[in-house]
Amino acid sequence: MSKTLPVLITRDIKMFFREKGLFFTALITPMILLVLYATFLSNVYRDSFVAGLPETVQVSNKVVEGVVAGQLISSLLAVSCVTVAFCSNMLSVQDKADRQIDDFAVSPVKGSELALAYYIAALASTLIVTLIALCAGLAFIGIKGWYLSASDVLLSFLDVVLVSMFGTALSTAINFFLSSRGQISAVGSIVSSCYGFICGAYMPISSFGAGLQKVISFLPGTYATGLMRNHLMRGAIDEFCRGFPEESAQKFLDAVDCNLYFFGSRVSVGGMYLIVGCSVALLVALCMALYKVKGKAAVK
Repeated sequence: MSKTLPVLITRDIKMFFREKGLFFTALITPMILLVLYATFLSNVYRDSFVAGLPETVQVSNKVVEGVVAGQLISSLLAVSCVTVAFCSNMLSVQDKADRQIDDFAVSPVKGSELALAYYIAALASTLIVTLIALCAGLAFIGIKGWYLSASDVLLSFLDVVLVSMFGTALSTAINFFLSSRGQISAVGSIVSSCYGFICGAYMPISSFGAGLQKVISFLPGTYATGLMRNHLMRGAIDEFCRGFPEESAQKFLDAVDCNLYFFGSRVSVGGMYLIVGCSVALLVALCMALYKVKGKAAVK
């Protein structure tokens, strides 16, 4: 690693925190989502779970609340790890708008190093927000109904880190093609409103048509949400499905997207990690290549 990279990373992080409004917006976004989810979606989730129970099966209210809380928090984190990343990664676009990117292009700074610096700095800023959101979410689950094991909690932290890496890589790649604050605001609004639907956070993928399910199965965000579901809901779901026939339990796991399928084949949790991890590596490599090519073009 060259001596330039740490300097660039430090500069980018300082620039992000210097914009107090930007940091505050990124920080409160997950908290606002938590309030909105708990207010408007919790009753919908709870009613759907209870309505699907056979009349002969009795499940305690605490277990139902635990399942609902796990689904709410997994949805919130699956979306926040991407939307917060777009907010944290505005600096690369601001540098273009302010023409500072031109100074970097004619300096000895390598384009690949510039891209990596943007990525690492945005990831660090994103993780500060998303890890705080995870802690708040775990506290919420604890209040509603705690059925998480120690391994579930640790894997949830790993999930947040990995999905934040994916969100930051995705935003870095998209932001390369943007050059004004208006464009990044428009893209951020589109991502905020649409991403939750296509990753299965707002509506279970199982509720979509067969054709759309196949399309969504190609998107890494689908498996990012699946990881969150498995680790934040599985303990409560095991308790919820206690006494259910195995077939009924699997159908319930399918309904809440703990089980995900790629053209009829169930994707394991390890497979989900592999898909999201490979997506991060490919996106970061793409960003470095794009900035490297642009740097060479500017020199010529």
